[in-house]
Amino acid sequence: MKNKEFSPEKKDRVKIIRSIFQGIILCVMLLIIIKALCTFSVYDPYSSYAASKDRNSGFIAVSYFGVDRTGDATLISTEALEKQIKALKDNGYVTITQQDILDYYKKGKALPEKSLFLLFEDGRRDTAIFSQKILEQYNYKATMLTYADKFAKKDPKFLNPKDLLQLKDTSYWELGTNGYRLEYINVFDKDSNYLGNLNSVEFSKAASKINRQYNHYLMDYMRDEHGIPVESYGDMKERIDNDYKSLSNIYNKELGYVPALYGLMHSNTGKFGTNDKASEVNSKWIKELFSMNFNREGYSLNLPNSSIYDLTRVQPQAYWSTNHLLMRIWDDTKKNTKFVVGDEEKAKNFQEIKGQTEFIDDKIILTSLPKEKGLIKLLNSESYKNIKVSTMLNGNIIGSQSIYLRSNEDGSNSICVQLINNTVNVIENTNGNKNILYSLALGDKNKEFDIKEPGSKKVDITLIDKKLTLSIDDKKIVEDLKISNENEGSILLESAWGNYGYSQRNIADDVYDGVFKGFKVTNMNNEVLYDSSLKGVEAITYKIKSSYNKIVNWFIKNL
Repeated sequence: MKNKEFSPEKKDRVKIIRSIFQGIILCVMLLIIIKALCTFSVYDPYSSYAASKDRNSGFIAVSYFGVDRTGDATLISTEALEKQIKALKDNGYVTITQQDILDYYKKGKALPEKSLFLLFEDGRRDTAIFSQKILEQYNYKATMLTYADKFAKKDPKFLNPKDLLQLKDTSYWELGTNGYRLEYINVFDKDSNYLGNLNSVEFSKAASKINRQYNHYLMDYMRDEHGIPVESYGDMKERIDNDYKSLSNIYNKELGYVPALYGLMHSNTGKFGTNDKASEVNSKWIKELFSMNFNREGYSLNLPNSSIYDLTRVQPQAYWSTNHLLMRIWDDTKKNTKFVVGDEEKAKNFQEIKGQTEFIDDKIILTSLPKEKGLIKLLNSESYKNIKVSTMLNGNIIGSQSIYLRSNEDGSNSICVQLINNTVNVIENTNGNKNILYSLALGDKNKEFDIKEPGSKKVDITLIDKKLTLSIDDKKIVEDLKISNENEGSILLESAWGNYGYSQRNIADDVYDGVFKGFKVTNMNNEVLYDSSLKGVEAITYKIKSSYNKIVNWFIKNL
């Protein structure tokens, strides 16, 4: 008897239905991607009446390394970029152009009180794709910086001259350059082994083994492992001269002109190189080829007395919260700043004492004041005594995240569990005096961490009468630790700057984001006193959103 269930006709029908269904999904996803990446409008410059009469306000410059849909260690995600741009817009910032900067310094032109000059570096194709819609949405204009040598290599990750001219035609972009090449000289690894000179691909592959002992191609003489120059002054000058000549030839050939704006890589010295002689050579070419130069990183504000060839910008890192950027800008400008709160209902559970806090999904992101701390109090926790606390601490390794138990208003009388620079401490505070009851380094004590190195530790605390038990990543590290403070008290959360760490870039960052994920407090009967975890509709919505993003990301990467 013929099995109709598995007949060829039925199999064909199933294949046809499956193909139609897959085709529908593909079409829907393509429409979603097109909608996400393509919108059409024209940039509307700020009106002249918006200009401030006080030229002393200056302007801020914000520069991103690049943009990716989901982000990575270096590239900011589109979601994070959109939040930061929205926050700047909500704070009244309007974008200015290269011509505005020239007129500001050359002609004494006034600028809006809150002027923003926006840059994207490295000339990545994904940066243009994923930031275009955001620029259009908030009516912001930006400058795209590129490397001239990328044009000849035809690397699909980077914009080619045709792409750049099309970007410029959209009205939302101007063009600039980071120079001829991104290469490194005098490179040592973390074990002080001399690696010599590396191109950008070689450097990227070895990045995990390299510390701050390296320099950019234009900054210095080429040196041997002992720091002795291996080239004469004439050789060094010829090498740097050739870079600028190549840059000029390529841009003139491919674009028809050399961009007016230059962003000298890895200067950050106040001059144009880490070596005086190299600086002199760079200075000559910069002033001959360009109308302005962003020479330094770490400070966002440029004022009337700044040199147009020594401008500075802040470079947000991929891990920064929105409030992190706003805090840096506030510290530079001292202008009134509206920080983001996120979920306002969740924010009602805490009293903000210092710093700024954003509540997003199941995370409490506590941003410190510069070179200081952030501190919040869980409301209605004044009578807590015997409790359990669990959370993930997801702030970067360099920095401090603390949980205060049985605390008074400022933590001067409390029991504190602190994770600082990869060391966990249990501290008893009595009238402001600190007594470290327990301390454990969670790794190699001699390792030097980069300030951007991510951290993630699961922390579980049980506090009963005069005993504290602490687990890290589900491993009990101390049990029934004896304490003296038996008073009832509040729960405080604190984030604090943990010193600069080492970093070739972003060296002036003195703001820290403490990240408390899934923060939960229960009593000894396991009754929940507070829980930031997602529940119910929130949890379902979050899962749907995550699944949607994974599907879109797959299509973007595989189509």
